[in-house]
Amino acid sequence: MRERLRVFARLLLFWIAFMIIARLSFLGYNHDLTSELTAGEFFKTMLYGLWMDGSVTGYFLALSGLLLTCSALIRGNWIYHTITITTILLVILCSILVTVDLELYRHWGFRLDTTPFFYMGSGAMGSIDLDVIIKAIVIMVLLIGSFTLGYLRLIGPSIKRFKPSGPSTAIAFFVLAALMFIPIRGSFSVAPMNTGFVYYHATKVYANHSAINVIWNFLYSIRKGTTSQYPDNFYNKTEAENIVASLYPASDTTYAMLNNKRPNVMLIIIESFTADVIEPLGGVKGVAPNLNQLCSEGILFDNFYASGDRTDKGLISILSGYPAQPSTSIIKFPAKTQRLPQLSTYMRKLGYQTSFVYGGDLDFANFRSYLAIGGFDRITTVDDFPDSLHGSKWGIQDHLMFNQVRHQLDSAHEPFFKVILTLSSHEPFDVPMETVIPGKDTESMFLNSCYYTDKSIGDFITYCKQQPWWRNTLVVMTADHGHRHPGNKELKDKRRFKTPLLMIGGAVKKDTIIHTVAGQTDIANTLLAQLDQPYPEFKFSKNIFGNNVVPFAAYFYNNGYGFILPDKYMVYDNAAKRFLINENTTAADLNTSKAYQQSLYSDYNER
Repeated sequence: MRERLRVFARLLLFWIAFMIIARLSFLGYNHDLTSELTAGEFFKTMLYGLWMDGSVTGYFLALSGLLLTCSALIRGNWIYHTITITTILLVILCSILVTVDLELYRHWGFRLDTTPFFYMGSGAMGSIDLDVIIKAIVIMVLLIGSFTLGYLRLIGPSIKRFKPSGPSTAIAFFVLAALMFIPIRGSFSVAPMNTGFVYYHATKVYANHSAINVIWNFLYSIRKGTTSQYPDNFYNKTEAENIVASLYPASDTTYAMLNNKRPNVMLIIIESFTADVIEPLGGVKGVAPNLNQLCSEGILFDNFYASGDRTDKGLISILSGYPAQPSTSIIKFPAKTQRLPQLSTYMRKLGYQTSFVYGGDLDFANFRSYLAIGGFDRITTVDDFPDSLHGSKWGIQDHLMFNQVRHQLDSAHEPFFKVILTLSSHEPFDVPMETVIPGKDTESMFLNSCYYTDKSIGDFITYCKQQPWWRNTLVVMTADHGHRHPGNKELKDKRRFKTPLLMIGGAVKKDTIIHTVAGQTDIANTLLAQLDQPYPEFKFSKNIFGNNVVPFAAYFYNNGYGFILPDKYMVYDNAAKRFLINENTTAADLNTSKAYQQSLYSDYNER
């Protein structure tokens, strides 16, 4: 057993060494970009990168561990040949990925994924200079040669000396192989390994990219699919874009709903807060008494819809004005999200101090990488709270998170833009209060958690109203997405996507109800139009207060979409290739909805 353990340990060091050399090669090849990193940033790039290196190494060692398990039961020299061939093949494949990535990053600005397959046959590969090809071949040969030689000298001979063993050794190595699940997953939290784990820098994209393990990134993209997976199957691209352009008037004036152009702005994104818990929106009575009251104190939008059904999709829709996608989430692919606009970036240009507060794990669903690209001045997560406050599966309970926001506001410089994301109304709904809405069924527990979150928000707004900066503050409240409860609504049901949008604060001119049909993606340009002007970079975002605004909303569920117009409603299933719901629509309405999805497909494919 000892000899096998030595081989396992040497394989561990062998693959970690390969990953480190691969990262150093990347940093050296892109020396012009690397020179902009400080010594501390260089060290952090190497340190954070080890996390993802460990995940890839875990996959390789799990395979080796299973082979060593078999070697304890099946005698013969087969184990030497099998591990040797497997290791050398992996070295060759990994070296190819590492080498190709070195040059492509200089041109594309993101780590290698399956995107090159999309361009095969287009002639793009033929534009690579001969000296670049020669340089790549030299680097590849050096990597393959040095690590193959190292394996044959330092590890291979030990495998040849294996002595017969027994079931106890087999059991031990099977357990050891199973334990590789830990580094593969990367954490014991709800978030499995993703690129957000290694995103440590708030502003330097290259520092974060350098920490990514390109082997992991490539394999992940194969599993998830980052190529042009969405078909343009309704119209030609130009025709679709022309139809969609009619939904967004190029030039439009706007109603001024604020007292001035530079109010403080707080954007509160509430976990799972469906319109069905808000009484003024037709929701269940008694679930959200504070929000019910606040609805009469500002601007309430009563025909507002979420774009998707998960928090990661809601964040993108709200902060980037970008619709959800039917079968994936763009936030999982930093190569695409780095090309999206973000509200925080434009708010900083307008002179705002920007911050993001969330009581949960920012590594969940790649939140960290997306927010890092947004360049927030300050990001607060579960890691910034004492361990004693970690009171739920997802992190910090809402009232404690809002207490932290209060402390930050005491020293905030005006004007500030603060994004707050709640979490307590997420399953398993374990809120720290005496039960108000009784019942152990999922619906009752959900409604009870909404009551708790509503109370946390109400207490926070009461505090805000007592502060001198309140008279010059706009608070925008909405949800990241809706919920199936109450009523256990179907996935495609528009009520499942209907959410509140409420604007309150001393900066708001008047109390009113806006009946315009709109959605999450419209928040960006609606807000920017009040502060400065709508920006065309938010191409799927309309100004709800525009004089020529076109009322509509779109939402996306698993492989389908819903499209809402005034007194009209349609739902299309992509797999069935037909409309499941078609209420009061014309052929032109149906065509517009198809063009909208196709325009999103085309834009997503090109990101």
